[in-house]
Amino acid sequence: MSDSRAGTEVAERHDAGEPGAAAPAVRVRGLVKRYGRVRAVDGLDLDVPAGAVFGLIGPNGAGKTTTMLAISTLLDPDAGAVEVFGHDPVRQRRAVRRLIGWMPDFFGLYEGLSCAEYLDFFGAAYGLPGPLRRRQTADLLELVELTGKRDTDVAGLSRGMQQRLGLARTLVHDPRLLVLDEPASGLDPRARVDLREIVRELARQGKTILISSHILAELGELCDRVAIIEAGRMLAQGTAAEIRQAASATVAVRARLLGGEESQRRAVAVAAEAGASAVRTEPDGTLHAELPGGQDEAADLLAALVGAGVRVVAFDEAHGGLEELFLSVTKGVVR
Repeated sequence: MSDSRAGTEVAERHDAGEPGAAAPAVRVRGLVKRYGRVRAVDGLDLDVPAGAVFGLIGPNGAGKTTTMLAISTLLDPDAGAVEVFGHDPVRQRRAVRRLIGWMPDFFGLYEGLSCAEYLDFFGAAYGLPGPLRRRQTADLLELVELTGKRDTDVAGLSRGMQQRLGLARTLVHDPRLLVLDEPASGLDPRARVDLREIVRELARQGKTILISSHILAELGELCDRVAIIEAGRMLAQGTAAEIRQAASATVAVRARLLGGEESQRRAVAVAAEAGASAVRTEPDGTLHAELPGGQDEAADLLAALVGAGVRVVAFDEAHGGLEELFLSVTKGVVR
């Protein structure tokens, strides 16, 4: 199945929705943005469900940041429509900005301010009264584990601490949607772990989170759904399983067997009879096979193995992480 068709099928299923389903937090239709002769975003459709952690992935120059800027009221599209909780980011900028927290990959810090003063400043910019600003500042510093740095000048923070403070800034006005563009950019492994845990906590609190990152393994752990874009166009969106199924005409499975070599030989024969390819076994008794079709065919193989007397103690789909899915869908197109 072609990549474009895979993206279309998943998008059609998602756009149709379920009867009575809640409107998405973000809806993008036919988004176009040009820079000179280059179409950075080329007719993009996107749906971010409310309450989801949604990963936007693609190579450099794919249009991720441009899309996020359009959603965040910071860039007017040349064509198409964007809605954030039903509001138009072009015509209703103030309403949208009350609803979102925007965190770019690199942001300016106002030197000469302490961490508490920095958050208090942004709280005042959003019109929060003094008592509420003080409570928010204390709560947010605790959330990002910077309470001990309350009176430290922001210029004296490490890169990881600055990113955490930047995330706290996006939360000052208690937005419903967080738009995080490469939040882990430039962070060491420990700082990335810290940031990931904070994002998970925000998701547990019910925030909708749209996040882009080059660290696909981390997105795979965080995200409920993902969208893969390339050269400004949507290739696929949905859960990783939905995208993987739409992009491939086969399903890879693995089965953990008991019974030694005899059981393995019987399992290989059963898999071959079921039309499987790339059948192999490992010394620990794991059978690997690729089947034409999808989950129905996988279920049929499991039933056939059990019916043949093969003792199966574990059976599941065998697939790689988000990196493998990304490579299988994209083509390496650069604009």
